[in-house]
Amino acid sequence: MANNQVALVLEGGGFRGMYTSGVVDAFLKQGIQFPYCTGVSAGAAYGISYVSEQFGRNKEVNLKYTADPRYMSVRNLIRKGNLFDWDFVYGEIPYKLVPFDYDTFFKSETEFKIGITHVKTGETHFPSKRQLTQAELMQVITASSSLPFVSKMARYKNEWFMDGGITASIPFEQAFKDGYKKAVVVLTRNVGYYKQAIKHPWIIKTRYRKYPQLVKVILSRAERYNKDIETLERLEKEGAVFIIRPQGTMNVSRIENNPQKLDHLYMMGLKETEDLLPQLNQWLNK
Repeated sequence: MANNQVALVLEGGGFRGMYTSGVVDAFLKQGIQFPYCTGVSAGAAYGISYVSEQFGRNKEVNLKYTADPRYMSVRNLIRKGNLFDWDFVYGEIPYKLVPFDYDTFFKSETEFKIGITHVKTGETHFPSKRQLTQAELMQVITASSSLPFVSKMARYKNEWFMDGGITASIPFEQAFKDGYKKAVVVLTRNVGYYKQAIKHPWIIKTRYRKYPQLVKVILSRAERYNKDIETLERLEKEGAVFIIRPQGTMNVSRIENNPQKLDHLYMMGLKETEDLLPQLNQWLNK
């Protein structure tokens, strides 16, 4: 089943994105295809397996490798400057250990855009899969997942980028900008969650003092995120968006690497989405 008028928007959230992987697997299971998908950070990292139509791939990676120190560890941070070893996460895993289906991804009719933050301008760029090679796809995914403090800046087309969630935590505005009037928006926080302002802004100002625009967008992120939530809830009442977000208790942080906890979160996303399917199908057909 496809709906050519509706976009799919995926929030980031680190390992909380395992909820999102359950949601998109429910879509794959039901044959629900969207013509357009945009995501940032973990939303993009987990979303590519939706476009490549690889049901269960994110679950497999989680169960086999998230507890592996090559995936995430302080050792990586000390040795390579990244909490996550990108060579392992976006190199060895997709090419060798749990192969990513690049052919299906690039041949898919679903447009896919990945949000990344330009460190000098503080602006969000949204490279399309249509303008990326295999290697560039993983460069952009790496950039979108490069979190402040625990990741180095990532290079793409001779410029430096970081986490797309800094500037576009929930990139629904990009979907509307690209011409879609309605969107299914997958969030990784419960109803009632609002982001708190950074308590010690001087740390950000010191760490990224050479990038004043980056500092500006990091410090304003909470305010912008909370406004986005208010806007989305209004659009939901107006019928322009359909929000899917965790209904159960979230006991997972953005850097959680307990495979059992993450699998529980995945199953939560799968089941809650399946429970919502009657409402979603009704909304899609309006």
